[in-house]
Amino acid sequence: MRPFFSLHAGEQLVAAHIEQRFRRVQLWVPTRDTGVDLLVSGRNHRRTVALQVKYSKDFLVTNPARFGPLFQQNLRACGWWTITRDKLQRSPADYWVFVLHGFAARTVDYVVIPPKELWRRIRMRTPTKTKVHLYLWTTAAGRCWETRDVKRTDELRILAGAYQNDRHDFTRWLDNWSSLTRLNR
Repeated sequence: MRPFFSLHAGEQLVAAHIEQRFRRVQLWVPTRDTGVDLLVSGRNHRRTVALQVKYSKDFLVTNPARFGPLFQQNLRACGWWTITRDKLQRSPADYWVFVLHGFAARTVDYVVIPPKELWRRIRMRTPTKTKVHLYLWTTAAGRCWETRDVKRTDELRILAGAYQNDRHDFTRWLDNWSSLTRLNR
């Protein structure tokens, strides 16, 4: 018999985080794949937030030749995703949640971003590609950067906390659960 539904690792991490941090919300798991992985509602069930969860294992520790000691010391996690532009454009979710699981330091970071904002950023960078690669880094200093097509010198600036580029800065969306805070009342 086929299981009724299943959760992947990223969905489990997000669900556990929400249940621990937002005690007054209700968390729902859809039984079909509709582009929404988790549905969160307030106690009265009048308002909801739909989440699409994307998970990436930390590739920082799996690539020591590329990420030496300087990177290991200054980065919490590095995640990599391939996003299909069509799915992003047609997403019914209110937010996409990118889960960055840092295995070396046992951390989990969440980038919670509206799909329209993610679409705007991806469209600026690669206006024609069907599939787009997204690399997100979280630093020990609590910043988040999209590092696809970033030069090595700029990567070193990211590590030093000296990099400034609004196009690549995702810090605003790092652990930004404000939409659930409103439901948690």
